[in-house]
Amino acid sequence: MPLFIDKLAVSSPDFTPLSRIDDRFTAEGGHAVPRLRFEGAPEGTVELALICHDPDAPLPHGFTHWVVYGIPADAEEVDLDADGVRMAPNGAGYPVWYGPEPPVGHGEHHYYFWLYALSRPVEGTPTREEFLNTAGDTIIEQARTVATYSR
Repeated sequence: MPLFIDKLAVSSPDFTPLSRIDDRFTAEGGHAVPRLRFEGAPEGTVELALICHDPDAPLPHGFTHWVVYGIPADAEEVDLDADGVRMAPNGAGYPVWYGPEPPVGHGEHHYYFWLYALSRPVEGTPTREEFLNTAGDTIIEQARTVATYSR
């Protein structure tokens, strides 16, 4: 299986990799959406997809906090008001950013912000699992940054 990593990058001015995400971005803090920046989309990218997932959640498949499709290939940041950008259901079933809310005392959770460069557009608003099961052949490259949080 080939690796899909090269120059694509995702970062945030709101947290450094592996640092604690600020309370304002959490469920208790009001669900403010963290700013994310992109660079290095490879040639052939027709759109970007973004997924934030917590594999540490005590659920069989972890918990998905955010799913965004239709991000223009040349985008340098998430703009939820841009034409064609749409959010898909998170782990709670809603098309919104759902800030971290791990169980009290469950320890540090990791929030992976995955950016995918795709060779064709995503149709509809599939969940994270549906996307990963059906769109694997469209991923040209992927990148991630990780924040942490505990209560």
